[in-house]
Amino acid sequence: MNIYSSNVRLFSDQLNSINSKYNFISLLRLGSILLSLTSMYYYFQQSEILWLILAVLLFAVFIFLMRIHSRLQFQRKINQALLEINQNEIDFLERKSVSFENGVEFVDFHHPYAYDLDIFGNNSLFQYLNRTATFIGKKTLADSLLQKSSNEEIQKNQEAVKELTQKIEFRQEFLALAKVNDDNEQSYQSLLNWSIFNSEPLPKWTLFFSYISPVLFVITFVAYLITSDLVVLKSLSYLFLLNLMVLGKFFKRIKIEITNSDNIDKIIGNYGLLLEKIEKESFESSQLIALQKQLQLKSTQSSAYLKQLSELFSRNDTIANLFTAVLFNGTFLFNFHVLKALLAWKNEHAVDLKEWLAVIGEFEKLNSLANLSYNNPEFTYPVLNTDFKIDFTSLSHPLLNPVSRVGNDVAFHPQSFMVLTGSNMSGKSTFLRSLGINMVLAATGSVVCATEAHVHPLPVLVSMRLSDSLSDSESYFFAEIKRLKQIMDGLVVEPAFVLLDEILRGTNSDDKRNGTIEVLKKVIFKKAIGAIATHDIEVCLTTNEFPEILSNNCFEVEIVNDDLHFDYKLRKGICQNKSATFLMKKMDII
Repeated sequence: MNIYSSNVRLFSDQLNSINSKYNFISLLRLGSILLSLTSMYYYFQQSEILWLILAVLLFAVFIFLMRIHSRLQFQRKINQALLEINQNEIDFLERKSVSFENGVEFVDFHHPYAYDLDIFGNNSLFQYLNRTATFIGKKTLADSLLQKSSNEEIQKNQEAVKELTQKIEFRQEFLALAKVNDDNEQSYQSLLNWSIFNSEPLPKWTLFFSYISPVLFVITFVAYLITSDLVVLKSLSYLFLLNLMVLGKFFKRIKIEITNSDNIDKIIGNYGLLLEKIEKESFESSQLIALQKQLQLKSTQSSAYLKQLSELFSRNDTIANLFTAVLFNGTFLFNFHVLKALLAWKNEHAVDLKEWLAVIGEFEKLNSLANLSYNNPEFTYPVLNTDFKIDFTSLSHPLLNPVSRVGNDVAFHPQSFMVLTGSNMSGKSTFLRSLGINMVLAATGSVVCATEAHVHPLPVLVSMRLSDSLSDSESYFFAEIKRLKQIMDGLVVEPAFVLLDEILRGTNSDDKRNGTIEVLKKVIFKKAIGAIATHDIEVCLTTNEFPEILSNNCFEVEIVNDDLHFDYKLRKGICQNKSATFLMKKMDII
């Protein structure tokens, strides 16, 4: 928290300083152009060369000030972004507001755990983690939360996250650059679509003509200046029209190449700045070094190629201006040469473009995980194993308030499956979600909300919170049956970490109890690790049949001063309380 408060003060002071310079340069710029125009006026009035020289010098000053103004404008955007980043972290840690995107577009009701564990949406894990600002970064983070990586990949990610945790300046500057990018899915996809669009090569005669014609135009123009011959001037006009005719033949081709490219030159340029930021940083972890090496192409860094592409798209914008398009193309076939350069760039670098942007996405994902680690120094990196051993010390849910959340010790060995009982509001569902969320985090290479953890990364399969699907015309009960089938099919492929919360609620009590027992038996026969929450004592008695596999645990509630008291502590055994009867009596229901 202290570093964020300190940064807010620092960037506020810097922003005030930049704003002062920005406003001063704006006044100088305005003054220089006004004085330049005044000098031109006096030149036309008095025909003295001194006024012309002064006008040209003042215009040169104006151009110079424009460059400074543009640089200050960019610095101001970066400082505003850095100030916002640190203020957002303060508001988030003080639990005032959560201003990060929630990834609701990634919600998938059919995913084995995404909807049940609140991976996306308001107050979701994604929103808690998300420190991305590009589309590819957001998607990369989302994808990492939806699938399990191999132990080797998890280990590499852990090392990368550990290193980036300490690089707060790099992380914040990277995020600031990404925030001013104004990137979105449409711009990202349009760029990729352009790179894979099969562009036919230009006819050879046009390549020859594009070099000869500008040279002939210059020679003819110089000849006219020397001779003032009208025949030469007429030839010059014919050549001007011929150039426009040749360009007209390729006008449609140019428009196709730059279609949907509004502001794409700026977005590509900012991609280049992000890559340059990665290229210039020193890293020690193997994962970050490997990502950095992906940006090296021959002897040139990828950022240079993206800056080149940005400039090409920017130059092609001139075709939208009638005056400049006619002037530049009638004389030098300007846009045709830009088209040639774009096609040459595509032929040489298009195959690498997606990989370069993927590196940006990976860094934004790892930066997000590093931010979680930085904000929660009490969290731990799980020790990985391949022995199907999973245990946590002081396990809790990372989204809960750290002041009030309660940690629990849990081990899935020697018994590998837990039957969990407890009244409503006692903490069963929160505990199951804590298990699921932390298994998901462990599979990304992140820290987990525990003081110690040993994890065998497994696929996570959950049936906790389904909903009626009106669009699919199916009831809650049928949706739950389909989810249980999905879990069983998944267990056929490989062992998994399974969480079941009060399954088969859509049937009568006998059917529910018997069905739950049979599901439990089949799950443990398929070598699943995990937990099932239930209110049926008969389900708990199944542990007598499989004492080496099943264990009973519970959350109890106490009546203190004629009121219910929940301590949310996990205990051995079967729940004994009857809180529902107590509550109904207290509220005069019974």
